[in-house]
Amino acid sequence: MNTAPTPVPSSASAADQIGGGAGAPRTAAPTPRATPAKRRGWRPKGGAWLATLPLLVFFAIAFGLPAVAIAIGAFTLSPDAPSGAGSFTTANLTASVQGAYWTALLGSIKLSALTALIGTVVGLPLAQAVVTSRFRLFREAVLSASGVLANFGGVPLAFAFVATLGNAGELTKSFDLTAHGWTLYSFNGLSVVYLYFLVPLMLLTITPALEGLRVQWREAAANNGATTWQYWRHVALPILLPSLLGGYVMLFGSAFAAYATAAAMVGASVPLIPLHIADALSGNVLVGQGNVALALSLDMIVVAAIVMAVYLPLQRRSAKWLA
Repeated sequence: MNTAPTPVPSSASAADQIGGGAGAPRTAAPTPRATPAKRRGWRPKGGAWLATLPLLVFFAIAFGLPAVAIAIGAFTLSPDAPSGAGSFTTANLTASVQGAYWTALLGSIKLSALTALIGTVVGLPLAQAVVTSRFRLFREAVLSASGVLANFGGVPLAFAFVATLGNAGELTKSFDLTAHGWTLYSFNGLSVVYLYFLVPLMLLTITPALEGLRVQWREAAANNGATTWQYWRHVALPILLPSLLGGYVMLFGSAFAAYATAAAMVGASVPLIPLHIADALSGNVLVGQGNVALALSLDMIVVAAIVMAVYLPLQRRSAKWLA
């Protein structure tokens, strides 16, 4: 039997063969050279700016012009003033943070903070139940319904609650809720109505963050002997904290700006800043308070700006962990 080893060509010979033989000159394979633009990390920006131009124009017309008009009106005297109409003054801003207006501003902040907190606490477990559900149709149905309910407000929502939980509502009569101290036309009743659209909004807001939690993190915690509570306490909740705070801020802003539902339900029985702005603009209580209403609107813009200043960094921090 022939046991002689099979000759193996040396690496030099193989290189010679690849290079065209022993007599051929060796040439290195050409490597692509980066262009100066690529070395500097240059990216074309002209197209991006052109794509955002319609949005910038819309933002300038829909928000910029009204904001400038509000700011000018807040610092000038009303045209109905007996003297000095149109002149510069800070009396409107001073009046907007005194008396009934200050009470209304605090009432709006209190109502928004409370309903946003309840919506965050209730919305998180509901969203977790939807994300971990094995029934895809159930999950899609809940998310679709949440998208509708989060935008369901105004007079239709007020009428639905009046027919259900009002003084002559079906549930009020069936369970004799009035005898137990229940009234829909109060701070607590308005809070229940606000939760009707705030909880679905929180569910929509926190669902992407819950979906970003990786299974490997839960498995690693379980392998190290952590219980479910310890996993949520030390792993999931710290990661979700920016998203939860961002969702809370968003709910606060939504409740703070709500007007139609409160106007149709409680009127002046619950002091809220949007209702006082409407009364001042229409002259419902006092004539010539239009510029004070603009000062109240400027107060609301300041609060909304603070809310957005808190929300945007939290959103970026959440995206960094869950990307």
